[in-house]
Amino acid sequence: MRKALLAFLFSLSLGLSSVLPLAVSPAQAAEYTLDPTHTQVRFSWHHFGFSVPEANFNEVTGTLNVDDEDPSTAALSVTIPVKSIDTHVPLLNEHLLTKPEYFQVEEHPDITFESKEIRNVSEDGKRFQVVGTLTVNGIAKQVVLNSELNKKGPHPMYDGAPAAGFNATTTLKRSDFGMDAYVPNVSDEMEVRITAEAIAADAYAKKLEARKAQQE
Repeated sequence: MRKALLAFLFSLSLGLSSVLPLAVSPAQAAEYTLDPTHTQVRFSWHHFGFSVPEANFNEVTGTLNVDDEDPSTAALSVTIPVKSIDTHVPLLNEHLLTKPEYFQVEEHPDITFESKEIRNVSEDGKRFQVVGTLTVNGIAKQVVLNSELNKKGPHPMYDGAPAAGFNATTTLKRSDFGMDAYVPNVSDEMEVRITAEAIAADAYAKKLEARKAQQE
């Protein structure tokens, strides 16, 4: 499913109708939601050559729209609030969110990813590259996600609703997005790892409402 396969990122939401049929009826457009409780975007960097710290974003949301008859029109939209960054070091979190050489949170509060195409699909359809536009600090760059299908089929936590799960990796240069402080002592390149689950949107919404009702 071309852009459908992109169900993430950083998933992270990907597809090729012949490879990843998400149980969509013919001539029916379907919408899928990234489950934020099972979708993660993590990244790591080298610190003076001594260590390789890791961080993640605690909030990731995304929507995938798929037309089974014409998967080339599939579209993914992912949003990550910058303020949800978690380096596991409170002082570093503060630096990244308040220092001008890092994230411009007030002007650009969100990181976004928009899918463009799928390429280099393996014969079994489980490995592929997702090409899309990543926007950070208002700067848009093309990125390639080296992706792999984990599983597709009915999800037991959503009453058997259609679902698909993926992993993806890529390498980014923070200097491409205006954040080159302390390079090269703190590496410019960052390794990014994404894992995601995409759930049929109506089933996800139903489950969400049920959870809210239980909390009231």
